[in-house]
Amino acid sequence: MKQIEQKWIYLSILSLIWGSSFILIKKSLLGFTPMQVGGLRIVFASLLLFILGFKSLKTLSKTDWKWITLAGLCSSFIPPFFFALGQTQISSGITSILNSIVPLFTTIVGMVLFGLALKRRQVLGVFIGLLGTVLLITAGMDHNPNQNYWYSFFIIFSALSYSFNINIIKKHLAHLTPLAVTTASFGVAFFPALVILLYSGVFSQFKGDIAMHESVWYLLALALLGTALANILFNKLIQLSSPVFAASVTYLIPLVAILWGLLDGEHISLVQLFGGLIILFGVWLVNRKKKE
Repeated sequence: MKQIEQKWIYLSILSLIWGSSFILIKKSLLGFTPMQVGGLRIVFASLLLFILGFKSLKTLSKTDWKWITLAGLCSSFIPPFFFALGQTQISSGITSILNSIVPLFTTIVGMVLFGLALKRRQVLGVFIGLLGTVLLITAGMDHNPNQNYWYSFFIIFSALSYSFNINIIKKHLAHLTPLAVTTASFGVAFFPALVILLYSGVFSQFKGDIAMHESVWYLLALALLGTALANILFNKLIQLSSPVFAASVTYLIPLVAILWGLLDGEHISLVQLFGGLIILFGVWLVNRKKKE
């Protein structure tokens, strides 16, 4: 199968998996605290990855581990906690739209730190996308006064973390297999996440908490599919394509996430949808290539 066909297949599968992750986080939070959701998500995903990819860790050099540590903190440790914190106040649909700024941040980080050359059209796209983000947040404050939209910055910081991860993998870790990169990244996140879980008291609480018993299935799906499997597929997509194309998975994620949110009774205003469209238009400008 040609590379061009493969990358679109990976993009489609990832959109479905990650688009469903936001509703899974929401359902997990019904029984667990944000710290417990983030920690268990990392630990469950890590255990599966250790089984599948432990042998692949032998392929990493000392230099690789330096970049893996940074990439692992940016992609496997910070976002699981911050997304859970953000969704305590913001709906799953809006969270997915805010996540759409990943390609914009990927472009900015690539330009500032990794020598990526930008055209005027791409610079314009970045500013338009960021303008849409501001509109989305301010509209949310007006439309949902009961929600604390300052928690949006947890999602924005996670998007920035992902953008560092994408550029690091493409520039410094492209010679490794996706399974090796993913397993090593979660190896970096595993022990700090386990310490946080121990201090959260989740293991002592679980036995007698019915809400936890019901939510744990959503959390398992989130960890095994939305985290472990999705990260392997995403790292493969980065290798098959450019960093910006890989980040463009966020084009389709909001469509899936908003549909799940509407089915679960969430409401999104027209102004918020307009802000989301502005973000996606900015992302499109950044990615668009002129025809020869």
